[in-house]
Amino acid sequence: MRFAVLVFLILLPVAAVADITGKPRIVDGDTIEIAGQRIRLYGIDAPEADQTCVADNKRWPCGRNATMALSGMIDPNWGSCRERDRDRYGRIVAVCNIAGPQGPDVNAMMVSEGWAVAYRRFSNDYVKAEAVAKRARKGVWRGDFIRPWDWRKGTRLSANDNEPGGCVIKGNIGRRGVRIYHVPGGQYYARTKIHPGNGERWFCTEAEARAAGWRRSRR
Repeated sequence: MRFAVLVFLILLPVAAVADITGKPRIVDGDTIEIAGQRIRLYGIDAPEADQTCVADNKRWPCGRNATMALSGMIDPNWGSCRERDRDRYGRIVAVCNIAGPQGPDVNAMMVSEGWAVAYRRFSNDYVKAEAVAKRARKGVWRGDFIRPWDWRKGTRLSANDNEPGGCVIKGNIGRRGVRIYHVPGGQYYARTKIHPGNGERWFCTEAEARAAGWRRSRR
């Protein structure tokens, strides 16, 4: 009897995760809604709706632009999303495709176009797509920005983050006297503050920074 029950349990079908298909409503750069279900795009993080970034010494509404970019990719197409997880708010976390499960991966498109970054805390699926956007200086990578997860924690771009005159390379001196320069879009660029009184300085070109004895940050 025990053997029969065990066999019965093993043969029970596993419930499949159904695709969620329909006309999406865009909430922000990484969130959509289909048929009343709120869906967070898996493995990516886009600037928040009211977040601003800096490019060419000017602030621009990167969060709003990310939302518009996602809308442009999907509208007027139908979307098809495959659930991967649920977040702490109970939202579906999914990979979404345009015009059916075999269509283009919207998550990847947002990252490769520079309107979102790879959310490494949860996935490495879109790291290569991020590298493509970064090399091409697309979207947020064309200037300086705060990673969305840091922005939500309260980190903001300083009004003095960019030196007047277009010299935006930051020459920082570490605790051990190591001289490293940071370029816009680098991982530590936004959080690096320049203190001229400590010997730190701004550079207009990387060649100028290297000639002065600074080396480029590896990130």
